[in-house]
Amino acid sequence: MSSLPARTRIAPSPTGEYHIGHMRTCLYNYALARQSGGQFIIRIEDTDQKRLVVGAQDRILKVIKNYGLSWDEGPDIGGPYAPYVQTQRLDIYQKYIKKLLDQGLAYYCFCSQERLDHIRDQQKKLKQIPKYDRHCLKLTPQEIKQKIDSGQPYVIRMKMPDNETIRFTDSIRGQISFNTRDLDDQVLIKSNGIPTYHFAAVVDDILMKVTHVLRGEEWISSTPKQILLYKYLDAPLPQFVHLTVILDPRGGKMSKRSGSVAAQAFLDEGYLPEAMLNFLMLLGWNPGTDQELFTLDEFVKEFSIDHLHKKSPVFDRKKLDYFNGLYIRQKSDKELFPYFQKFLPHASDEQIKILIPVLKERLVKFGDLPQTLNFLFNDVDYDSELLLKKGTRPEIAIDMLEKTKTLFTDNFSDLQARLMNLIQANNWNVGEYFMVLRVAICGSAFTPPIVDILPALGFDKTLHKLDIALDKLK
Repeated sequence: MSSLPARTRIAPSPTGEYHIGHMRTCLYNYALARQSGGQFIIRIEDTDQKRLVVGAQDRILKVIKNYGLSWDEGPDIGGPYAPYVQTQRLDIYQKYIKKLLDQGLAYYCFCSQERLDHIRDQQKKLKQIPKYDRHCLKLTPQEIKQKIDSGQPYVIRMKMPDNETIRFTDSIRGQISFNTRDLDDQVLIKSNGIPTYHFAAVVDDILMKVTHVLRGEEWISSTPKQILLYKYLDAPLPQFVHLTVILDPRGGKMSKRSGSVAAQAFLDEGYLPEAMLNFLMLLGWNPGTDQELFTLDEFVKEFSIDHLHKKSPVFDRKKLDYFNGLYIRQKSDKELFPYFQKFLPHASDEQIKILIPVLKERLVKFGDLPQTLNFLFNDVDYDSELLLKKGTRPEIAIDMLEKTKTLFTDNFSDLQARLMNLIQANNWNVGEYFMVLRVAICGSAFTPPIVDILPALGFDKTLHKLDIALDKLK
């Protein structure tokens, strides 16, 4: 249990869909805030206006809610440090950039993009670290005023100290150090007057009293620059926690090559949000015991920064499928009903009531239902050879199907027993018979329990499918 209330935040950029890795970061920030009796904040970092995607902000907030997480302050509910959208805070950033300019900790840069590109190309050829050459640092106040008055575009850069070692403690990796000679005089305010991520994030974290910054390890190299900004603005440092990246099973960072990466896409595929959260909990953290199943409340109680992993986890779909199957089976038939309705829009309520107990024990995710049960609503085309997959002779298969038709008269009661009696009376091979029946009904050799599923198909459609199979064999 944290000794002091933690104020944590996530700061998504509305430039696309919310990544599943971001959802894990969101979960860990949520857990730390809730466990310590603190506050969890959502702030929208929309300073990258060129890549802004219309509607992305609303979708990000919605998917976080869909996963079952809530927040204490944010763009939709406000809070004591509103607004929580960065482009609505531009006046605030101007106050702080003026402070840095007045103290000589930042300066105007009027260099063209062509000049900057040329400098960097030359530095790369000389195998030097590409960074700005401080050409504009030498400008006098009069020169700066003249350029601004003439409408010349500019950015505002942070002045890095010369040859200074910046040290900080990462809660996962321990002490990390950088020398400022390897760091660029980064841009704080872009030519359009909008701050960069580095500047806006630090100002906002200071003003919103963020105590812990949990984010991906790709931001480690940015941390020394941000630490200097905290120092320049006379603000206390938060605790930095840089989380490992999630690895693709094929190697490298998780990517679209192995399927979904957007958080919403997993729900759209039919994974339960509580199963997703349980899977994400263990994707970079462990409780120090063998326990694997956690409710959100249990996770909040057990969460500890000390148990976050240093080694990057692999996104194991089989493990996720295992969790989802467990969570499906924990639900009652009544709780499962709306999921079946959503993924089987053409099924009647009566059909769904039949299907749930039949499929509940073997279902991995709801998104599998449409393909698995396609035969209920459509005639599935298949090769006649599939009916003879077990080596059954065509004339035997025809005999099986014609005699089976006589069993479908007025009800499906005791159907398993009646089918077994039919098999024994005709001395058929049990495996051969049920392969012929499965293919005839479903158009596939791999099907749900065929006898249990027939009531959902009904008499007329069952006889219709048996007739199709007979036509294929004759």
